[in-house]
Amino acid sequence: MEGGAIHQNLLEHEAESWLFLKSKIWNETKKLWVVAAPAILIPCSTFGIYVITQAFIGHFSSTQLAAYALISNVTFQVVLGVQLGMANGVGTLCGQAFGAKQYHKLGLYLQHSWIILLVATTLLTPLFIFAAPILKALGQDHEIADVAGDFAMWSIAISFLYAVLYSCNSFLQSQSKNYILSLYAVLSLLAHIFFSWLLSVKLGFGVTGVMVSTVLAYVIPNVGQIGYITGGGCRETWKGFTALAFEDLGQTIKLSVSSGVMICLVYCYNTMLILMAGNMGNAEVTIDALAICLNISGWAMMVASGLAEAASVRVSNELGGRDAKAVKFSILVAVGTSFSIGLVLFVCFLVFRENAAYAFTNSEEVAGAVARLSPLLAFSLLLNSIQPVFSGVAIGAGQQGIVVYVNLASYYLIGLPLGFILGFVFKLNVEGVWIGIIMGAAVQTLILVSMTCITDWDKQVLLAQTRINPISLQNETTDHSLPLN
Repeated sequence: MEGGAIHQNLLEHEAESWLFLKSKIWNETKKLWVVAAPAILIPCSTFGIYVITQAFIGHFSSTQLAAYALISNVTFQVVLGVQLGMANGVGTLCGQAFGAKQYHKLGLYLQHSWIILLVATTLLTPLFIFAAPILKALGQDHEIADVAGDFAMWSIAISFLYAVLYSCNSFLQSQSKNYILSLYAVLSLLAHIFFSWLLSVKLGFGVTGVMVSTVLAYVIPNVGQIGYITGGGCRETWKGFTALAFEDLGQTIKLSVSSGVMICLVYCYNTMLILMAGNMGNAEVTIDALAICLNISGWAMMVASGLAEAASVRVSNELGGRDAKAVKFSILVAVGTSFSIGLVLFVCFLVFRENAAYAFTNSEEVAGAVARLSPLLAFSLLLNSIQPVFSGVAIGAGQQGIVVYVNLASYYLIGLPLGFILGFVFKLNVEGVWIGIIMGAAVQTLILVSMTCITDWDKQVLLAQTRINPISLQNETTDHSLPLN
């Protein structure tokens, strides 16, 4: 009888433990998706604007499609990587300050971000002005490069709009102001579809009309978010513009620059795939097919990037809240969720292959090239479901400086040389280049996984406290525990 009672007690204990674990996973999953849903929607909107622009342009001219893909995936990707990385660096500070309930500091960090990103964008503007000669010097087709130079002029305005938008996104995401982000993400995407059709097709302005619509699509969320922030939507975290924003910039710049370099190395890595493809035979078809594959991959990356952003926010919030166990559990949930989605996409794109290509082109030759690249695309989707989440964890912990060296080693000492050898020496062409790039990304993922496993998260809690406490404000309030509405 006693043995039966003990056995029964063990079963009840196991059942209670399982119910507790399920409840814990469910609660963490809800917290993750509260941030992840708008974090996916926002980049899907911004990337969707790019894809819609490309789809309209692709139905006007194959040369213009290749030129737009070239400027977007080369020059603009460099600038975008720097901007996104720098904004994520400030997002780390905002998330940790929010977790520590030091709400008054978030507005200062936002102003830091505006200053840093606008200055950085100004310094990078010559990349757009001299885009055509730069692309020619890199061995690209001269006709395509000249057309790309025209698109680059439009990219100048878009890049400055991005700088402001990314800063606002990081500020609002860190405090879970998700509804306002989602609202303007959807609104800007719908507006772009309408104005692209109206200006380019209905009114006959062609490619010019599409690019005007693209600029307008980024003006809308900027105006909306700035109006929301300064108009009283963030009373606890926005106290108005202040000259103090020009003080204590050192730590913010350091974190932003390391984060900017970290993300830029990732973006430039994919850029090299386009550049190498442009130096191969039949450049127009090769670039068109590769651009379509990267667009499809980009859509999937929006999901992984959204989950990475959510992981970054959850990690930074819990570090600010001094809970190392919660940090580790949030990482497990984020990685498991993202990998599950990546596995489904992996299977889907092995099955459907070139069918998606016809949304971007009418050329059977280009669609056939996409079919040949589909297996590589599927493996990229699977790998990219994991890597961004671990990068997001590193951003949330403020470890961007370490990841810079990881990216340099795995991407530029392993991936690119291997891709060059397979593509040009062994004559595997763009497939060989892409295999090399996948191998580099795999090495980077393994290193990030190992780094996350050996990190002392209790130590990271202490580092987070020292990171957010040095900033002193003359008008700092004494009560830091005001609840957010």
